[in-house]
Amino acid sequence: MKLATPRWWYRRGRRHMPRMRALLTPLGWLWAAVTARRIARARTVDAGVPVICVGGLTLGGTGKTPIVREIARRLAERGLAVHLLSRGYGGRLEGPVRVDSDVHGAADVGDEPLMLARDFPVWVSRDRPAGAMAARAAGAQVVVMDDGHQNPWLKKTLSLVVVDGETRDDDWPFGDGRVFPGGPMREPLAAGLARAEASVVLLPADLETVDPELLRTLAARPVLVARLRAPAPPAGPQVGFAGVGKPWKVEKALQAAGCELADFAPFPDHFAYDEAILRTLAERAAQYGAGLVTTEKDWARLPAAWRGRVTAWPVRAVFEDEADLDALLDLALG
Repeated sequence: MKLATPRWWYRRGRRHMPRMRALLTPLGWLWAAVTARRIARARTVDAGVPVICVGGLTLGGTGKTPIVREIARRLAERGLAVHLLSRGYGGRLEGPVRVDSDVHGAADVGDEPLMLARDFPVWVSRDRPAGAMAARAAGAQVVVMDDGHQNPWLKKTLSLVVVDGETRDDDWPFGDGRVFPGGPMREPLAAGLARAEASVVLLPADLETVDPELLRTLAARPVLVARLRAPAPPAGPQVGFAGVGKPWKVEKALQAAGCELADFAPFPDHFAYDEAILRTLAERAAQYGAGLVTTEKDWARLPAAWRGRVTAWPVRAVFEDEADLDALLDLALG
């Protein structure tokens, strides 16, 4: 059974779940120590092509996938054969396997690879070096890896870490800095930033500027700023639902875009929607005379029979200073 992301992870201050934080903190020390030891002792494999890693310092909900798609798009505009690489979280196939949307479902390869495969060749592989080399053998000139900043076995030409730029309502992207399970961090902030060439702060569409404190926190490395863009939501009342790292952000984003949300249902990240859950959502929508709307990532996990009954609301990332991004890509490509 999947558990929802604890909201208190992203709250600063001792008043938020103090006993739970205290109980889980020693486990976080252990997690951080194991991660650091794994990274220090790993033998890195060179896949023979540039590998651009778009990773994260926290668990879920930062917006890595839109950044992956935008970077891949910019590389493809240069005439390069761009292949994407993913672990395929939530899928059963270990790989390396190239995603085929006519053959594979989210249960096979995961929701994000299935979504990205509409635009680019995507490889799923638990063994990242094997996946990158399979992509190279298939003609890839550059590989963009979705997640994997803490995976030390594949040599990375460029490592970017994506940071959620929404700091409203007492939220802070790193919580109070504690490592999982006492907080959202995959490793201590300083250790993660030290292995990155730059960070990417991803802002929601309705937030104008980056919090100056966040910029100071990330100042050890260059900071790029990107913003989420989305089309107008479907007209009329809607019942929204999302099974992502931070489902509450999807609700806020829909409201900020002018969606007439009658209700919203949050689910854990990568949630597998079954017939009973979907019927319940449809019945709720019928009570409001509303449609159903969800994210692209969630839509990819829906049974085929339900995709025509639910509207997918896509988002994309737009970099504020494309020249800075291009300069980093130039360095990675040599």
